[in-house]
Amino acid sequence: MLELHPIPQNLNEIDWQAEFITPISLRTGFQKTEETLAYPQVAGVVLGVPLDEFSYNEWLYDVVYNDTYNIHLLAGNLEKQIDNQIFQGIQKLFNTHNEQKGLSPNRFVAFMQGNNLLPLREHPEHYRYLTLKFIDLINIFAENHGDLLHKDFRRVIVDCIKWGFNYIDQWLQETDLENDVPRVIWYGSMTKSEQYFLILLYLLGFDVLIFNSEKINDFTGVKGIDLSVYEYPNEMDIEPFPTEKPMRKSTTARKAAMELSNIMNSDGTLLLKPFQLREYLPESITLQTTYDEIHIIGKEKAFVRPNFQVGKGFVKIPVIFAKVLGVSTDRKKYWDDFYKVQKSTELVEVMREFPIKQEIKGNQQFHYQFALKSDGTLSPEKLMESNWWQHKAVSNGMQLALASAISRYVRKAHFLPHGSETREDVQMYLFSQAMNVPPFITKMLQQYDYAQDVPKIMIYNNGMTGTLTRADAALLLLLNELGFDIVLYNPTGQNDIELYVDSSQFDSHWLEEVSFEETFQTSGMAAKGNSAIKSIFNRFKK
Repeated sequence: MLELHPIPQNLNEIDWQAEFITPISLRTGFQKTEETLAYPQVAGVVLGVPLDEFSYNEWLYDVVYNDTYNIHLLAGNLEKQIDNQIFQGIQKLFNTHNEQKGLSPNRFVAFMQGNNLLPLREHPEHYRYLTLKFIDLINIFAENHGDLLHKDFRRVIVDCIKWGFNYIDQWLQETDLENDVPRVIWYGSMTKSEQYFLILLYLLGFDVLIFNSEKINDFTGVKGIDLSVYEYPNEMDIEPFPTEKPMRKSTTARKAAMELSNIMNSDGTLLLKPFQLREYLPESITLQTTYDEIHIIGKEKAFVRPNFQVGKGFVKIPVIFAKVLGVSTDRKKYWDDFYKVQKSTELVEVMREFPIKQEIKGNQQFHYQFALKSDGTLSPEKLMESNWWQHKAVSNGMQLALASAISRYVRKAHFLPHGSETREDVQMYLFSQAMNVPPFITKMLQQYDYAQDVPKIMIYNNGMTGTLTRADAALLLLLNELGFDIVLYNPTGQNDIELYVDSSQFDSHWLEEVSFEETFQTSGMAAKGNSAIKSIFNRFKK
C-alpha cells in the first residue's frame, strides 16, 4: 500500500459538491509516485441549508442513492454489534489500562494489537496504517480531555473499535486506495463517540462531509483537528434523511406561508387577537443586517419582517443580533438612529452598567443530568417539572417557550470555551447561567406578543461603567434564541461579546470613528444638542 498524503481542502474555495463525487485520481492535485499518494481530500462541516431547501435535499438523495458514487451514509444508530472474543479483549485492555493508572497512547494501541482489537490484521498494509491513525486519534482525545482516564474515554474507544470492525474493515477492503478513498456523509446530530469516529475517518484520509441543518458544529473548539466549515444562509430543524426522491411540492417555507395565510385578512392584515400565538413555541431567525437596517427593521413588528413564519404550534420570529463598533462622525445621526430603535416599542431595556446579571457558580450537574433525555438533549418538560424551576407562576405557554429556548441554546452551544473547557463543559456553563433569568426579562417575556413588537435589549458599553461578563454574554445568547432583538453599541471598538460568543452568531458594523470618552446621551440631551446645532445653522443662514 502506498503512503497516503491527503491534502485537506477549504470547502469555501472549491466546488465541494462536484469534487466530493469525483474519484481522487481525477482530481486536480492528484500525484502518485512509487511510494506515496497525494490527493485533495474533501472533508468538512456543512452548516445550515440554502434558500432553496429542495435543492439541498435533492443533492443529498442523489449522491447517496446513486450506486455510481459509492457513498456511505451515516445518520446515527450505528451498528454496535460486537464479537464476544473482541468484547473479552476490550475487558482485558481496560483492566490493564486501569491497573497501570493510564497507558500512553502508543502503549494503549500496542495492547489493542496484542488483544486483536484492530481490524484488517490479514491485510498488513492497511493494518499498519490504521494502527498509526488510532494513535493519532487517542492523542487528540488526550489533548482535549487532559488524560486517558477521563470518564468518556472507555465509551469512545469501545465504540470506535466496534465501528472499526463493522465499517472501516469493509470499506477499505472494497476500495482501491491507489485510485480512490471511501466517501462518507454524516447527517444530523452526533454523540461524542460518533464525533471521534468521524475524526478517525478524517485522519485515515477518507472524504467526510458532515451536514447539520441547525448550524450546530460539534467540532468547534476541538483541539488537534481543523475541519473546514461551509455555511449556508438559512437553518432549519434536522429532518429525517430523505428516503424518497424529493418532489417540488410544498417546501417548509410554503407550508408555513399557507398556515399564515389562514390567519390573515384578504387585504393582508393579520386576523390575530392579542396574544393569539401565546401557546405557540417561538424560535428566532437571526437576520443578516446592514447598519442602516438595524433602525429600519428594528422598528418593524415581527409579522412584517422578512421570513416571519407561523406553523403548527410554532412561530419563527426574525430578529436582529448586531454590534455597532465606533461612532459616526455625525453624532446627531448616531443618536437619532439609536433612539429610533429604542422608541419603537415599550418592550425595551437599555443597559449601560455591567455586569447585567450575577454569575451562577454552583455545581448544576445533578439538575442538568435530571433534565436530560436519552438523546443527550434537555427536556423542556423535565425542566418545568423540576422543583428548582423558578418560573412556575407564569403561564404554561411562556414556561414552555423559555424551557425550549434553554434546551436549544444549550444544544447549539454557540459559545466559546474558556481555557481547557470541552463542549460539554460549555453546555453545562450555559445551562447553569440559564437557571437564573433576571426578573425584568421574565416580565418582558410575559408582555411579548410574538406577532407584534419584538422585545429589545440595547447595550451601550463605553468601557467606563463596568465590564460585560461571560454570564452577561450567555444571557444575551439565550435572549437571541428566545426571539429578542439584541443591539450592542461600543464606541471604543473594543471586544466585549466577541470574547464569549461565536462571532458567526451576530453582525458587526464599524462606523467612522473610535471614541474612548463618548458619554451616553439621553433622549433629552440628544434633542437639546440637535436644537443647538439648528440654532447655529440658522444664524449662518441670516
